Amino acid sequence: MSTRRLQLTLFVDPADSAMIEQVRQTYNPLQYALIKAHITLCREDEIVPLELVLENLRRLQHAPIVIDFGEAVRFSEGKGVLMPAIGDQTAFHQLRTAILKGIIEVPRIHAPHLTLMHPRNATCTDDIFAAIKAQPLPMRIVFSKISLISQEIGAEWELVEMVPLQG
Repeated sequence: MSTRRLQLTLFVDPADSAMIEQVRQTYNPLQYALIKAHITLCREDEIVPLELVLENLRRLQHAPIVIDFGEAVRFSEGKGVLMPAIGDQTAFHQLRTAILKGIIEVPRIHAPHLTLMHPRNATCTDDIFAAIKAQPLPMRIVFSKISLISQEIGAEWELVEMVPLQG
C-alpha cells in the first residue's frame, strides 16, 4: 500500500489569501501546517494514469478561472468549516474535464470549496464559527495556476509541478 498521495490543486494566490490563512492558522493550525489554502481540482483516484494527466496539463489551453464564494458554513456534524463556491462553476468543471480527457469521460461533479477548518484535525465551536463569520474573507478569487502536489501521509504537501492557466 502506497503512503504517498497526489492531487491537483488550485492554490489561493498570496494576494488573496492573507485573511484566509490567518483564520486557518488560528483555528486549524495542524491543517495550516500541512497545506496552504486551496481548492482540490482532482483527487488522487482521478489522476491515474498520471502520465496521461501530465500530458493533458502540458497541452492545456485554459484561461485563469474565477470562483465566487458564499459565506462560511459548517460541515461534518459542525466540526469543519468551509466556504462553498457559488454561482456559475462552468469554468471549473470544464477545466476538470480537459485535464481528465481520455481518463474519465464524464468526471464526477466535484463541488469546489475552500476548507477553513478540516474536521480531521480541528473542531469548530459556536464561538469559533461566530469569529470566523466576522472576518472579511474574500468572496471572489482568481486562480491562475494548477499545482500537482504530493504528500507522504501525515507530512506537509510538496509541490511536484506547476502549470499556469493561460489561454
